[in-house]
Amino acid sequence: MLNFLPRDEKYFERFTELAVRIHEAAKILARFFRGESPVATVADQVKRLEHECDEISHEILRGIDRTFITPIDREDIHHLAVRLDDVIDLIDGTVRRLSIFGIDKPTPVSLKLAELIVTTTGELVEAVSQLRQQKGVMPKCIRIKQLENEGDVVYQEAIAGLFRENLPAIEVIKWKEIYDNMERCVDSCVGVAHVLESVVLKHS
Repeated sequence: MLNFLPRDEKYFERFTELAVRIHEAAKILARFFRGESPVATVADQVKRLEHECDEISHEILRGIDRTFITPIDREDIHHLAVRLDDVIDLIDGTVRRLSIFGIDKPTPVSLKLAELIVTTTGELVEAVSQLRQQKGVMPKCIRIKQLENEGDVVYQEAIAGLFRENLPAIEVIKWKEIYDNMERCVDSCVGVAHVLESVVLKHS
């Protein structure tokens, strides 16, 4: 347990708030790929969550200087906030690319990637929310890495499909950019998992 000294425990709450908003943004993104919401609606909702995440991240980073004793290393607090911010930025970046490129219809493989992002960010919520007690964090991190491997397979399928289907060059360029961003989103969840694992190992 990470509670042997009096300290500011709000960091754990703030990290969980970040993870929950990231997962919500992933679910909103998936609505477009399921054909449930237009890009404009998704973009507005994701941007709102991205702004909220920015505010929470800034609060966390400002708090490092104000807190005498932090529950985990200051460096780890900084790294975790930055890595979580990477995930929401990549979700937002995917939506912006859909909007900029005028994409109004998803591909079947893009739905697979979107669902993987939802699943992976859901595991992220579980891992982050259990950080205070440590129990259960490592299995969740292992699961996140497994999902990244699944994402690599789907990404390769997506890229191969672009060249198999004889699409116009501009469509290949658009979708490759979107697939790249979605694949990086899953990868960025692994970056969060690495920080979580480091914290648990330091305090075990």
